[in-house]
Amino acid sequence: MNTIILATDGSTYSNEAAHYLVATPLLNRDFIVHVVHCEPEVRGDVVSFIGKDEVDAWHHEESDKAMRSVVEILRKGNVNFECHEMTGFTPQKVIDYAAHVKANVIVLGSHHRSPLMNAVLGSVSSRILAHATCPVLVI
Repeated sequence: MNTIILATDGSTYSNEAAHYLVATPLLNRDFIVHVVHCEPEVRGDVVSFIGKDEVDAWHHEESDKAMRSVVEILRKGNVNFECHEMTGFTPQKVIDYAAHVKANVIVLGSHHRSPLMNAVLGSVSSRILAHATCPVLVI
């Protein structure tokens, strides 16, 4: 069975990547999609003030919201999937997880920001493309 990582941030771009997986004739159904979402870690005084349990609950809630639409798309398309929540630096977490499960490909939607915005904000897609050890499909 082939393993596909679908990284989502809850955007319409991620939804388009999910629609691609459902509709593309290039892929057979002998695959499982690992839907992954990564929230940045909450650091410093915030954790000590709010508490780890509340931060964990917030991470879970945000990941659930971000994965909800792609999960519905995959479910309607009869695609096998499982969901994974992560915290940390998104590009590295996605790359590490893909290596861990020996993914055949990482699929993600791109926001199509300008080169200036990518230089200022950074681009998750660009970082994953630059460092992943498996193929990356940007939709």
